Amino acid sequence: MFRKIAYYIPLCMIVFVNIIGYAFLAFKEEPYNTQAFLMCFIVLAMLCISYIVIIKKRFGESYLFLIVSMLLSIGIMMIYRLNSGLAVKQIVWMLVGIVVFFTCYYSYLKIDKWHKYAVLYMAVPILLYILTLVFGTTINGAKNWIIIAGFSFQPSEINKILYVFFLGSYFKNQDKLFFQKSNFSEKNKILINKALLMFITYLNAGFLVLQRDWGTIALLLLVYLFVLYIFSEDNKFLILNCALLLPTALIGYKFFYHVRVRVEIWIDPWQDVLGKGYQIAQSLFGIGSGGFFGTGLGMGKPYMIPFASTDFIFSAICEEMGTMTGVAVVLLYMILCYRAFKIALNIKSRFEKIVVLGLTLLIGMQTFIIIGGVIKLIPLTGITLPFVSYGGSSLVSSFIILGILQAISKRDFSSGGENYG
Repeated sequence: MFRKIAYYIPLCMIVFVNIIGYAFLAFKEEPYNTQAFLMCFIVLAMLCISYIVIIKKRFGESYLFLIVSMLLSIGIMMIYRLNSGLAVKQIVWMLVGIVVFFTCYYSYLKIDKWHKYAVLYMAVPILLYILTLVFGTTINGAKNWIIIAGFSFQPSEINKILYVFFLGSYFKNQDKLFFQKSNFSEKNKILINKALLMFITYLNAGFLVLQRDWGTIALLLLVYLFVLYIFSEDNKFLILNCALLLPTALIGYKFFYHVRVRVEIWIDPWQDVLGKGYQIAQSLFGIGSGGFFGTGLGMGKPYMIPFASTDFIFSAICEEMGTMTGVAVVLLYMILCYRAFKIALNIKSRFEKIVVLGLTLLIGMQTFIIIGGVIKLIPLTGITLPFVSYGGSSLVSSFIILGILQAISKRDFSSGGENYG
């Protein structure tokens, strides 16, 4: 009995945080804002129903969804404070994301031998990149959006997941993905497969360069190097790929104005604080003005930070909820990655180990890149904070990752893990 109750204590904490937060937003206005309570009810209803289904249907690792629920709660609360209209849209995307989460969970378990679709993992991203370049729309300097019937989405969000599956297929039997039935010598087969791995990786990066999506480039290459470091048995091949990053970065800085500006404002944003350095300067001002406990929801000026609901939502959270909440958000991501890494360590399938590792690195590295950018630790890139920032494509792709992780965790729990009841 006490074991059952323990599973619902974290859910009660999430409910408490939502009620307190939305009550604060509702009662700070005259007359009282009843829409805030409606938002609170809808968010909690979706989160609680989903979590209860996960527990009752024995989905495996339950803490993944709990951690994501807290991140979603903080994100939607902050978006609602900034723009109630965007918050309504985010809740709709959250509903879509939850449906996609359950769909991906059941689909992954039903379909077998995911490692055999390597050609698909290579071909589909290339097709989506070409479609984006031909029919895409440029938003905030990056041509990585496709708009259909008024709805915009980023194909690169799907491509990065497919790339992780490609890595899983490749390293399941390292350097033996293709040409095993050919007349080439074993040494040549290995060299050809390694060349193909590099070609697919840098082809993805090349398409992203054409789209000016530098954040996703950094993300994919970091995941690639981490997977190489852990699963590759050829240290010379790892060193070669690491060595290629330096000239790639130098070429980007030399020939792409957008990259050069990002590096320059990272080094010294104050030289043009009202121009190029305005975004990062306002981000730092916002974080600093919030202090440890924040100004309070609705009591600060996060709207002075450009793109506060998307790229700079972490700065807005720190300003009104305090650096303490900012640290808590970072810790939530760390715990999320920790729980996912445990799944990777426990699962027996090499392919699924790599997929879990890669997907977890996508979440972890994306978090590091965007938070590091807004606090001026690294150059700023235009990517979102997973599960927190406003954006349909990012939120749905994050739920796809969560659904796959949840499905893979089911295999471990069904073979001797914890029991739910």
